Amino acid sequence: MARSCLTIILAAGQGTRMKSALPKVLHPVAGLPMAAHVAATARAAGSNAVAVVYGHGGEAVRDALSGTLYGATWHQQAEQFGTAHAVLAARDAISKGYDDILVMFGDTPLVRPEIMRDARAKLADGAAVVVVGFRPDNPFGYGRLIEQGGELVAIREERDATDEERAISYCNGGIMAFNGNITRQLLDSIGNDNAKGEYYMTDAVVIARGRGLKVVAIEAPVEDVVGVNTRADLAAVEAIWQRRARQRMLAEGVTMTAPDTVFFHYDTAVEADASIEPNVVFGPGVTVKAGARIRSFSHLEGASVGEGAEVGPFARLRPGAELAENAKVGNFCEVKKAEIGEGAKVNHLTYIGDAVVGAGANIGAGTITCNYDGYDKHLTEIGAGAFIGSNSALVAPVKIGDNAYVSSGSVVTEAVPDDAVAFARARQVNKDGLAPRLRARFKAAKEAKRAKKG
Repeated sequence: MARSCLTIILAAGQGTRMKSALPKVLHPVAGLPMAAHVAATARAAGSNAVAVVYGHGGEAVRDALSGTLYGATWHQQAEQFGTAHAVLAARDAISKGYDDILVMFGDTPLVRPEIMRDARAKLADGAAVVVVGFRPDNPFGYGRLIEQGGELVAIREERDATDEERAISYCNGGIMAFNGNITRQLLDSIGNDNAKGEYYMTDAVVIARGRGLKVVAIEAPVEDVVGVNTRADLAAVEAIWQRRARQRMLAEGVTMTAPDTVFFHYDTAVEADASIEPNVVFGPGVTVKAGARIRSFSHLEGASVGEGAEVGPFARLRPGAELAENAKVGNFCEVKKAEIGEGAKVNHLTYIGDAVVGAGANIGAGTITCNYDGYDKHLTEIGAGAFIGSNSALVAPVKIGDNAYVSSGSVVTEAVPDDAVAFARARQVNKDGLAPRLRARFKAAKEAKRAKKG
């Protein structure tokens, strides 16, 4: 769309019903602040610029969102006197002469780009004002959209509506779009002659109609305009977002045997023909390549999983975990800031941190990389084809050569050359006949302790 566009995100609400020290618009959905979801929708709908109107939380809102809303301008609404008053807090941005002005809400994160593109199309077709409406199962309490001849003539609040108007199921979703050439004139004309003494953006409908301008409504699915006012609302919105993400993943060729038990982060990327078993949680920054298998009860964050690789069950990939093609990290394993080479296996009960594991290496059960000395993290290097016996401790910094062996139960503190076998454990000594004497000693000690208590 060739028309220029500004999106104004209203993010000044106090959100008292959230009962939180965190400003409402910063509460995350799928790991991303709600207001950032709204901005992403605006960008996807072709918005050239984003202006955020903030109030409650002040600098905290601005600081938290600046990292995700690149290029946004910030406009403080020190006092709150209604939605029109909030929009005009961004007067400087409006004055820059955009063709389209979209007004969205920072606590309504589920609006999809196609809805806003539809609103912009109506503006391009000659509408001065576009209102996004919806049809809830129970319209009680919502402003009704009154239409005549395909145009919107009024938004009637519940308390002001006639019985006939209350029977209308088409309701105001709050989101609006304006022709940028007349936005300021319309909003500046809005008065506050109402019970609350506030300036309502919806009054622009009647004002525009009075000037002979075209006003229309477009319909959005109910889910798109769900707002968040309480923790229960936040949970409901999260559930909707997750369901949409699962549906999208399935449509794109990802296999999930129990989709409702899988939880995605907003930036999770999974390629077609990957498979995800039940009860898997994705944190931020995860990519999963084609043919990979994420098994049950695994948690991934900041990790990349290569083609044909396998994770879990009951595995944890922490930030910096990189699994190459056909690598395996099995049950009850944790990997952090480590490269697991092609075809390498970290099968079970193992911690690999700050490490490089070569192609085809095999890490036995119970192996740990001792990467932290209390002050700094150190690197462990395990060569291609190396075999690390069960219950070994590799004390970093240390290097295990290609095709080397480390015997089970070893504590390795020095480099192991290529093709060498390392024994780093005490030699076993058997004491014949000692076991009965030990049992007798232990029994006597226990009886003496019991007699002392009695």
